[in-house]
Parts: sequence; C-alpha cells; structure tokens
Amino acid sequence: MTKKTSALQWMARAVEAAGLVLLLTATGEGQVTTSPTPTFSKDVAPILYKNCVSCHRPGSVAPMSLITYQQTRPWVNLIAQKVAQGEMPPWHSTDPHGTFLNDRRLTPEEKDTILRWVNAGAPEGNASDMPALQEFTEGWQIGKPDVVLSMTEPYQVPASGTIPYQYFKVPTNFAEDKWVQAIEVHPGARNVVHHVLVFAKAPGEARRKDFTMVVPQLPVRHSAPTEPDNGPGVLIATTAPGTNAMSFEPGTAMLIKAGSVLTFQMHYMAMGMAMKDQSSVGIIFAKEPPRQEVRAGAFFNPTFTLPAGDGNIEVDCVMEFNQDSHLLAIFPHAHLRGKSWDYRLIYPDGTSKVLLTVPKYDFNWQTYYILAEPLAAPKGTRIEAIAHFDNSPNNKSNPDPTKNVHWGEQTWDEMQYSGITYTLDDQSPVRKATGNE
Repeated sequence: MTKKTSALQWMARAVEAAGLVLLLTATGEGQVTTSPTPTFSKDVAPILYKNCVSCHRPGSVAPMSLITYQQTRPWVNLIAQKVAQGEMPPWHSTDPHGTFLNDRRLTPEEKDTILRWVNAGAPEGNASDMPALQEFTEGWQIGKPDVVLSMTEPYQVPASGTIPYQYFKVPTNFAEDKWVQAIEVHPGARNVVHHVLVFAKAPGEARRKDFTMVVPQLPVRHSAPTEPDNGPGVLIATTAPGTNAMSFEPGTAMLIKAGSVLTFQMHYMAMGMAMKDQSSVGIIFAKEPPRQEVRAGAFFNPTFTLPAGDGNIEVDCVMEFNQDSHLLAIFPHAHLRGKSWDYRLIYPDGTSKVLLTVPKYDFNWQTYYILAEPLAAPKGTRIEAIAHFDNSPNNKSNPDPTKNVHWGEQTWDEMQYSGITYTLDDQSPVRKATGNE
C-alpha cells in the first residue's frame, strides 16, 4: 500500500466520521485530480439556482430555503448526503439524461462540485461572484397569472376523520375561447390538501374519443370517453406532492372553451387541526393561437386486488390511440403501496420501445415526465402501463399489510392511474381562439 493511497483512505475515514460523503475523481490508480476549492458564491449557488430554489425558497413546498449562504450553511451535511445518494433533487426515472425536459438530476460535474465544496468546509467565497436570482412571483411557479380562478368560498377541513373527495364548481366567465400557455394549481392550505384535479367543461361539450382504454380483466373495451355525460369535463391541471405547474412549449397550448365551468376535485387529509382552504388555479394565456392544441387524459385499471402480505403484485393497463398523435408527457400515479412503473410504446406493426422506467416510485414526490421531444404515436399505437405494488410488511409505508387492497380514493386504498398529455396530428386549422382577456 502506497503512502498516497493510505492518505486517501485516512481522508475518507475522517470525512465519513464527520457525517459527510467524500467524492474523489480518479484519473488513474493512486492519482486524484486537483482543482480550485469550490465556493458557494461562484460555484454552488448557480447549481442551486438552476436545480433547487424553485422549491427551496420562501413560500414554496420545500422545508428550507437555499437562496443565500446563511440559509444554506446549516444544511450542508444533509445536502452532501442527499446529493451523493441521488435523492436530491428528486427524480425517480432511470432513463438517460436528455430524455425528459424536466429532468432534475445533477450532472456528475455538478455533484462533484457540491461534494468537494462540503468536504472543504463549505466556504462562502466573494459576494461579488453571486449569480443573479431569477424572479419568482410570490406563490406562483409560472409567474404572474393573467387570471386566477378560486373556489367561490372557503371549505372547512375538519381536524380529524376521513374526508370524502370534495367537488367545487368555479365558473370561468370566459366570453370567448382561451388558449392556455401555462397553468398552475395553488392550494390554499397546503398542509391539508393532498392533491387537486381541475377539470373544464363547456355547455353541451361531448367527451373526447382520442384514445381507447383497455383494462385486461374486463371483457369490454372502455372508450376514453366518447359521448356527452354528466362528468366534470376535460382535465386541465393537477397538483400532488412533487408536481404542479405545467408550461407548454411555444406553438402549443391548451384550450378552455367559452363559458366553461371548472370543477375542483379536492383530496383533503385531516392533520389534527381544523383549517380553511380556498384553492385556486392560475392561468397565463398564449399570446396568439397555437399551431397545435395540447390535450390531457388518463387511463387506469380499477379492477385489481392486492393480496395481503404480497410484496410484488403486477397490475397492468393499456390505452390505444384512435388517431395519429404525438405524446408529450406521462404521469404515473399510485398510493403508498406503489413500488415501480414500466411503460412501453407498442406500434401498429408490433415493434415496441421503452417509454419510461421508474424503479422506485415515491408517493411523496410524484412527477409528470415531460418528453424532450414529442413522440410520434400513429393511429393504433398502444401505451402499456405496468405497475408493481408491495402490500407486504417489508413496505414501511404500508398502512396495513394484513388486508387485501382495492381501488379507492383514500391514501390507504390504491390506484393504478396514468395521466398523459398529447397532441393530435390532424389539427389544421386549429380552432380560432384569443389569448388575452
């Protein structure tokens, strides 16, 4: 053993004893690269501003702010641990970098910078090196909305007990069709709002027939959906732990028709204290009609049983496009027993490709995976969604491994649900709509 190797081992043990993680970039056996010690102002702050502060800032979802050195310094040991383990920024797909627009993972170089900074004692550096912080509109990730539509009155969330899903009608009062460039749900009382789905429905609007849902256990194919009904309409926005705002690429936008009424589907959780909630949705309108309309939908399997004690139950579901389309994003959703997800695109000629792999699904941080490039899905193309569930005692999040579990709305029930956004290829000309109030 060389003296150089012994020194490296001693350093690693010393850092480990301090509760940190040492990252050494080896260029060869017994050789380590040397580079200037990173500082917060010059090297670390730009990484945090790009990847972290959209959540880690006052008024947002994260428990601490990481904007200034003084705010960040107390957390450096935890930052090193979470970065080294790949837990922060949170991202659960194993697909390569560049597959998804919203990939939050740090590059190897960014990880190296943060860990070397922590290992060096987390020096602050010169204030003059600090990058400019992007502007945030208080309470909104998308920026200042053109319009905010809120529940007409607050809802009193009880301190205890099971709360059935609540539904609230919110009129838009839009006199003309509106193209939406960005949309965000803003919970009024984050502590008790688990998730919100926002639907829009115009008077007399028929349900869409863009794709067909195929549930394996059922003998009939369930069209998604085809005829007018009394449902809440078209899904336009969601929020859940880890996911919220949606901004659409230039040339694409979502349509809300004149006279539409919104329905807020609210999932509340009692947290030991009665609270009032009055949630809202903020909208930024497109400046001009888009080339293509973005549409949202979902496919799911509500027929499963998760046997008590079983640690690996597979539940699948398939949807099939009825028109030539392009897939923009996909959103896997399960509850506390959700273990992993695999999505495969199956083309009409029988060839297939992996669409998304999520080996460690996290109910506490759910992600809408937005493709870097729209993915062609010719008519007859299928998306196969396979979810795995862990209903065993080994699942520390399992509310009760002694019970069989079925589809249900509450957190202790389960879901096998996939949201998608997509465009139809045949959208020429796009329906005329104005952008601003």
